[in-house]
Amino acid sequence: MECGLVSCEWLKEQLDKAAPNLRIVDATWFLPNSPFAAPQGSKGAAGDYLAGPRLPGAVFFDIDAVATHGDLPHMLPNEATFAAAMGALGIEPGTDVVAYDRLGIFSAPRFWYTLKVAFGHTGEVAVLNGGLPRWQELGFTVESGDLPEPPPPAPMASWKLDARAVWDLEQVEANIAKPEALVLDARAAARFHGEAPEPRAGMRGGHIPGSLNVPFVALLSSGPGARTMLPPTELRGVLQSAGLDLAGLSSTDGQPVVISCGSGLTACVVGLALYQAGFPLQRWSVYDGAWSEWGARQDTPILRRGADGQEEPVP
Repeated sequence: MECGLVSCEWLKEQLDKAAPNLRIVDATWFLPNSPFAAPQGSKGAAGDYLAGPRLPGAVFFDIDAVATHGDLPHMLPNEATFAAAMGALGIEPGTDVVAYDRLGIFSAPRFWYTLKVAFGHTGEVAVLNGGLPRWQELGFTVESGDLPEPPPPAPMASWKLDARAVWDLEQVEANIAKPEALVLDARAAARFHGEAPEPRAGMRGGHIPGSLNVPFVALLSSGPGARTMLPPTELRGVLQSAGLDLAGLSSTDGQPVVISCGSGLTACVVGLALYQAGFPLQRWSVYDGAWSEWGARQDTPILRRGADGQEEPVP
């Protein structure tokens, strides 16, 4: 589990031998009006979890509920809110955790980032490669209907948010004025270049000046079957093609990276891919407000691709 990603076959082995100290978390979140929207007949992420199918013994983490509530979606929760949520799920600082979602790989990396990177969980945390779709493709056992006995609440633990793991708007602005970190954007290329409308109303299109585009879908399998993350060698190729200099990739003191996206969620897919490719956790952060914040303001600098193919400012 040290690499942040585990196979369905590995997890089945752990369940078959009743591995102690292991918690499975359904961290599904759907993005409306996208290929990652709730399927027809869905009752919503929480409702689908309750109805099933779900992985045996899984608990549910609500990304929207366990958050700091305000004008921006699913911002990281404060320490007290996160501690209460982990206690309710039976997760202690040393618990090993596997997160999955119902879309293959989409929202589960956000939970992985929150628990492992932002709050420094000392146990192992991993994303299930392929999620529930891959688990079902393999014919492994699922649960439906009535929930099993919930896990006993964990003692209230002290969770400390690592400020290094999350950036705010002011830090991104300062980085434009004096570049130190490399900014990656996980949105689709057409949105990055300002050639497609943003799914949220009132947003300007384009990208943060100086940023590179690494669409998160380019890091996932594109063939039939469940979406899984590409192998590390292929991930490194995608990252290099996007413009990342992979020299000194595994060094802990190289150039830091900050990742943005639409709302701070798919940035975590890119973060997991960086980690899979050999990039240390200590060298990347997430701009949590992401384009939901940057694109909604009128005073933030934005570039787009003009008719001549060159970058131009967005008024």
